[in-house]
Amino acid sequence: MTLKKFVLSSVLLAAGLLLHQISPNFIFGMKPDFLLLMMFVCLTFVEDYKFVFVIGVISGILTALTTTFPGGQIPNFIDKIITSQFVYIFMKIFNIKLDKSKGVIITTFLGTLVSGTVFLLLALIMVGLPASFAALYPTVILATCINSVGMVFTLKMLNRAIKYAH
Repeated sequence: MTLKKFVLSSVLLAAGLLLHQISPNFIFGMKPDFLLLMMFVCLTFVEDYKFVFVIGVISGILTALTTTFPGGQIPNFIDKIITSQFVYIFMKIFNIKLDKSKGVIITTFLGTLVSGTVFLLLALIMVGLPASFAALYPTVILATCINSVGMVFTLKMLNRAIKYAH
C-alpha cells in the first residue's frame, strides 16, 4: 500500500463523512450512508487485507460519531467492519477494480444491502428499533438505490480525476 493510496483513502473517507453528516434523515433517524459509498471506493484499490480492516474500523468509528439513529453507535461500528470484509472478498472473487464500473456498482448495491441488513439486525438485538424491522427495511432498500446511483456519479468523477492526474 503506497502513501498515495493512504492519502486518497483518507480524503475519500473525509468526503464521505462530510456527505454523511449533511445528508437528511428519511425515516426514524435513518439516512443514506455516503461514508459507506466512499468506503467501497477505497476498497476497490486495496490489495492488503490489513488495510481493509483498518478502512472498516475507521469507517465504523466515523459513522458511529455521526449517526442519528437512536443507539446506533455500536451497530454502525460492527456493521462497517463486517461489510468491509464482505465487499473485499466479493471484489477479490470477481476481480472487480475501479475501472470496471458495472462490477463496482453491483458491489455497491450488494454491499449497501448487506450493511443495512446487518445494521438493522444488530440494532434490533442490541438497542431495539424505533419501529418494526419490516417498517425500517424499505429505508435500507432506498439507501441501496441511492448509494448505487451515487456510485455512478462518483466513478465518473474519480475516473476523470485519475485521467487528468496522469
